[in-house]
Amino acid sequence: MSRTLPVNKNDYIDVVFEDITHDGAGVAKVEGYPLFIPNGLPGEKAKIKVIKTGKGYGIGRLIEIYEKSPYRVDIPSEEKHKYGGCQLEHISYKGQLKYKENQVRQVLTRIGKLEDVVVHPILGMEEPFHYRNKAQVPVGEKDGKLIAGFFKQRSHEIVDTNESLIQLPEVNEAVKVVKEICSELGIPAYQEESHKGVLRHIMARYGKQTEELMVVIITRTTDLPQKNKLVEEMVARLPKLKSIVHNVNSKRTNVIIGEKTNVLWGNEVIYDYIGDVKFAISTLSFYQVNPVQTKVLYDKALEYANLSGEENVIDAYCGIGTISLFLAQKAKKVFGVEVVPEAIEDAKRNAELNEITNAEFAAGEAEVVIPKWYKEGNTADVLVVDPPRKGCDEALLQTIIEMKPKKVVYVSCNPGTLARDLRILEDGGYRTVEVQPVDMFPMTTHVECCAWLERK
Repeated sequence: MSRTLPVNKNDYIDVVFEDITHDGAGVAKVEGYPLFIPNGLPGEKAKIKVIKTGKGYGIGRLIEIYEKSPYRVDIPSEEKHKYGGCQLEHISYKGQLKYKENQVRQVLTRIGKLEDVVVHPILGMEEPFHYRNKAQVPVGEKDGKLIAGFFKQRSHEIVDTNESLIQLPEVNEAVKVVKEICSELGIPAYQEESHKGVLRHIMARYGKQTEELMVVIITRTTDLPQKNKLVEEMVARLPKLKSIVHNVNSKRTNVIIGEKTNVLWGNEVIYDYIGDVKFAISTLSFYQVNPVQTKVLYDKALEYANLSGEENVIDAYCGIGTISLFLAQKAKKVFGVEVVPEAIEDAKRNAELNEITNAEFAAGEAEVVIPKWYKEGNTADVLVVDPPRKGCDEALLQTIIEMKPKKVVYVSCNPGTLARDLRILEDGGYRTVEVQPVDMFPMTTHVECCAWLERK
């Protein structure tokens, strides 16, 4: 027999929020039936409207709060949703750190069955605003006017804004100025529904330490109207500008960057530093968007690796060599592997840039390349992984277990898949010594972790 749900669509009910989900929604339960309500905070008493019900859970909308959480930050109604991507903007920063740290502890226990692992207090930022060094802003038209900002949640409607709480001021200014110039020159925006128009996105990248700015103009068409005047005005109005790039994306797609790239003015790359390591950043380079907290995270990875200069290290999912080059300063030899060939070329270039000769890089899937190295007799004393959100491939985890490196350092952007993979490694002969959460993305639900595992 099908279960009768304790609530119906369009019901108005009073609830007490018990928890918060990984994407920032409040959790309330009615007779054990979970309801997810955006903007609800644990401990709050509120009235909600049920807007959707399913077998396993329902979704509601917050109507009125009777008792507020001490961590709630009131946002004026006209400011709400102005700063796209800030799912936790209604929570004080102290509350955000508590929520993220609790999330890490809960998933390690629930998914990883790791009740006794030391989880350190999360490392937050002194200034949790204006930290992102990169923006990719969609462009559209409204009432005949060029607009640029971010997509409203669960829609393709662009909210026009000149500022983001989490972007560096230089990035905000670059997007604002380019939008103004394109509007003045009458460059038409891309129209998603008809697949017509020109200007799709404005991208800005900024080197926080070097103060170098790159702007990428992304269009549907190969031809960029008023190109010379656009470049002239950008150079005049953006004094820190070092590179202007034109990227063409002619496909009907949600992917932002197209395959054809041309430098219109200045350099092909800009530079930035994380600690003492210098990085070249191109249009396509993956480079951490919060360099301040990246340094904190990588210092922790280096501390956990505890290198003496005699170790061979393998860095899986090495990207453009960010962690590899940090490790190479203390290791005998570092071998990095990454599936994106362009990233490997960037990694090699960054090694040369820093005159680091004890790092080698190979293009390919970590779960293919590292087992091949192992079969050829190449082993590691320390193995570092920094996988995408889906976590490590099972074949890679099995190779780690067979290879038996003395130590594994796991850098993760997803506590859930981290907990899953730690359980597999624990069952394969490793012990998770400790986990350090790091807040790389204040105002958002994301949290990074660095875990230290030792061979039992």
